[in-house]
Amino acid sequence: MYMRVFPISYSYTKQNNGFSTQPQFTSLRAKLPMITKEQQCELGVFMHHIYEYKKGLRSLILTTEKPSNQEYIEYRLNREKISYVIQPVGDKVINVFFGDENCINVVKTFEKPLNKLSDEQDFMLGIMLGYDKILQCQRYLKRLGNRIGSKKG
Repeated sequence: MYMRVFPISYSYTKQNNGFSTQPQFTSLRAKLPMITKEQQCELGVFMHHIYEYKKGLRSLILTTEKPSNQEYIEYRLNREKISYVIQPVGDKVINVFFGDENCINVVKTFEKPLNKLSDEQDFMLGIMLGYDKILQCQRYLKRLGNRIGSKKG
C-alpha cells in the first residue's frame, strides 16, 4: 500500500505578541490556509465527514465546530465544490451543514436554530442526515404528543 507524502513547510505565525513556528502540511496542488496542529486535531471528524460524503455514504452532514476553524472549513468545502450552510450557535460553536446541493437548499428553508424547528422540520432533517427511520418516527410521534390523538382520520 502506497501513502501519498505531502511536503512539510514551517511558517512563522504571530501568536500572543511573539512568533512561533508550526509545521504545515501542504499539498502540491493547492495551498491550504495555515492551521495549527491543534486545529488539525479539532478538524479530524470534519475531514472524515468529507471522506464519507465523497464516497457516497452520506448526502448531508451536520458537524459542530469551533468558529476559529470556520475560515479553513469554508476554504476546504469551496475547494471540494461541496455545498454548505454555516449557522452560528452562540459564541462558542457553529453548525456546519454540507453535502448535496438539494439537501442544503432544504436546510436553507428552515431559517431558524435547530432547537426552534417545527416537528416536521425536525423529522425531515433527521431523515436527511441518515438517522434511523424508526427512531425518527418515534421522536416525531413523541414531539406531537397529544396532538396525534385529537386528529380525526
